[in-house]
Amino acid sequence: MAYEIGQIEAIYRYPVKSMAGERIQEVELGWHGLEGDRRLAFRRLQDVGGFPWLTAGKLPEMLLFTPLPQTDGKGRNPTHVRTPDGRELEIDGEDLAAEIGRRCRGPVQLMRLNQGIFDDATVSVITLETILELAQAAECDLDVRRFRPNLLIKSLRPIPFEENGWVGGVLSFGDPRTGPAVSITTPDPRCSMVNLDPDSVVSQPKILKAVVRLNKNNAGAYGTVVKSGTLAVGQTVRLEPAR
Repeated sequence: MAYEIGQIEAIYRYPVKSMAGERIQEVELGWHGLEGDRRLAFRRLQDVGGFPWLTAGKLPEMLLFTPLPQTDGKGRNPTHVRTPDGRELEIDGEDLAAEIGRRCRGPVQLMRLNQGIFDDATVSVITLETILELAQAAECDLDVRRFRPNLLIKSLRPIPFEENGWVGGVLSFGDPRTGPAVSITTPDPRCSMVNLDPDSVVSQPKILKAVVRLNKNNAGAYGTVVKSGTLAVGQTVRLEPAR
């Protein structure tokens, strides 16, 4: 039986993989994750491996590119991106591809995938308590954006790494009858991206070291959608534990 564990503190989505995200108040959760989340990505044309997407792990400055909310009303994806030097370039334009290619020293191409471009699963969650525990261990303030979650959850219980116990269970949001739900499939293994300040890309390796030391390199959890619906900040979060 499901029971209440907290509420949604914040919602984030990332229109372009590894670029800056946006904090939103409400969004539709469909079978392929949050509407508009990671539907676009740049791929490295010279990379013939199994993971050609350009990420901040390869080019930290990707975090400093900001997709801008589109205003023409014709679609859900951004039409322009603000570069680190303040220019606003068309997302499909040659100038943006050239700028990114110059920084990563190789040609890139914008890709659009209706089902999204995800590393492991379509939804990522983390608790505020986990981030506060890591901040204390690393002896620094930690911006939630370092962890690039879709959902930041404020738990009723001040237990860090509570997400470990959600694996195999189902989180539901809002109205128990009509609200969306996510099956939690695995802990979220972290990489060097958590070390990068989202506003400066200055690296602080002590952050990943704290994740490794405290929770075997995991912080948060991944999930897949089992029921679509509307997510909104302030919604109650319930957990149906693994059987």
